[in-house]
Amino acid sequence: MDKIWLKSYPAGIPESINIDDFNSIIDLFEQSCKKFADKPAYNSMGVCLTYQELDRLSQNFASYLQNELNLTKGDRLAIMMPNLLQYPITLFGAMRAGITIVNVNPLYTPRELEHQLTDSGAKAIVILENFAHVLDQCIAKTPIEHVITTEIGDCFGFLKRKLVNFVVRKIKKMVPDHSLVNPMAFRNVIQDNAFNQFHPIPLTHQDIAFLQYTGGTTGVSKGAILTHANMLSNMQQAYAWVDLKEGCETVVTALPLYHIFSLTANCLVFMRVGGCNLLITNPRDIPLFIKTLKNTPFTAITGVNTLFNALMNHADFSSIDFSNLTLSLGGGMAVQEAVANRWKELTGCTLAEAYGLTETSPAVCVNPLDIKAFNGAIGLPLPSTEVSIRRQDNSECELNEEGELCVRGPQVMQGYWNKEDETKHVFTSDGWLKTGDIATMDEGGYCRIVSREKDMILVSGFNVYPNEIEDVVVSLAGVSECAAIGVADEKSGERVKLFVVKSDDSLTEDAIKEHCKANLTDYKQPKYIEFRDELPKTNVGKILHRALRENSTSFNEAMKDTIESELNNKNQVTS
Repeated sequence: MDKIWLKSYPAGIPESINIDDFNSIIDLFEQSCKKFADKPAYNSMGVCLTYQELDRLSQNFASYLQNELNLTKGDRLAIMMPNLLQYPITLFGAMRAGITIVNVNPLYTPRELEHQLTDSGAKAIVILENFAHVLDQCIAKTPIEHVITTEIGDCFGFLKRKLVNFVVRKIKKMVPDHSLVNPMAFRNVIQDNAFNQFHPIPLTHQDIAFLQYTGGTTGVSKGAILTHANMLSNMQQAYAWVDLKEGCETVVTALPLYHIFSLTANCLVFMRVGGCNLLITNPRDIPLFIKTLKNTPFTAITGVNTLFNALMNHADFSSIDFSNLTLSLGGGMAVQEAVANRWKELTGCTLAEAYGLTETSPAVCVNPLDIKAFNGAIGLPLPSTEVSIRRQDNSECELNEEGELCVRGPQVMQGYWNKEDETKHVFTSDGWLKTGDIATMDEGGYCRIVSREKDMILVSGFNVYPNEIEDVVVSLAGVSECAAIGVADEKSGERVKLFVVKSDDSLTEDAIKEHCKANLTDYKQPKYIEFRDELPKTNVGKILHRALRENSTSFNEAMKDTIESELNNKNQVTS
């Protein structure tokens, strides 16, 4: 396909990018630390870490890995913690020692953690002590040789550190008992000690920066091999797209830095311009989140649809000062029109939708940031990125024809770690990454996601896409959140079941059905509606459709119209 999207590029956006300005992520990091030494790099709970301090502490950490643990270039180190100041110290320190990072979701079960540590071959782990009990249950079955534990307040001043750690441990009792043998204390590791004899490690574009595992919520988690070139490419692509001012930006980082979206968009892109990441350790604590936003001026915010929705549904949201906000970026899941419109109304800043996945570092498409209103698209392919919409026979679709979105570009992963067969399966014969998403492309090159291929509901031979139903339902007053899934039906194969979280207790099932009847053709209308207090979500706020499908098994049996074979054929998602 011709690059028809280029004609829709905003003025000044290049067709391609160049990553030769930096030899590695660490080259970028060290340049930023020197250039923006006195600027705040990270802010957590009112405590700032400057680029100069980050440079020193990460070097201490690197030295410890080299001289005390004898880790060498290419070894893997796992990081298992939420957004804390300890994360960037660990991340950049390990990278400076030539170590490959394995990001771990702190909410993992022992089974999930065991799989990731074993699959990656990680020799060491830095873990928040709150989650040490999980590691304790599986460490014997993993290759982990060294454990470094940290407490939430470890990077704060003496009094605040003691107070925070006491409250977490003694008052809130958030640290379950564990029996890990002689773990090393993070604070001791990063101190200025005699062992601080850091030896710089040459890194190239081809070196592996991350084994970034897919969600793990939908089957066996796979490690996407992301090189320094992959990450630098996506950073440069985003940097070319976004107009940022050096030394002046503060980005709200509510999504965890261990997630690929936040890792690239917030950590790397804003480091490129000497920006500050305002770390939100627990974004689910909306009152505290809003209090933080009220106390700290910010210029940008990234998040998922459910995060923006939760913020706006809190009574104190209107008290936040948005006068400095110039960038609102939504990704990780579809941005709903009702949410985007309300965000623009309340903040004055357009919520632009972006699209990507773990395997693409992650950004593939982004909407122009000067759009005046929500357009329902995921945007245009980024510079140096090619997108092709393919049929099942791998032929290319016509404009506006639905097919699988395929990607080619310098940000695309090298493959899955130790999974040659799965790597071959996810690439076409001519080298395009298959995303598993059904999409269209219009005459202007704008792409629109129809739905996850494997979330699709098949009703009497007709394709029904959850996104469409959810967009219709969430526009109804009284609906806070919703999710649509397919449940087995003897007559039609599947029918739509809808899960709804109310924002108004007076909302009824009949009102929802009447709204759907007015806006959806018959086969798309939900046959079953279930009200819930909340919907299951991933750690970054994505609604877990798979969990809803699994929990609906008993429901189907109760309705006596279940097809057993359908229930045993569970869909999988790869990103």
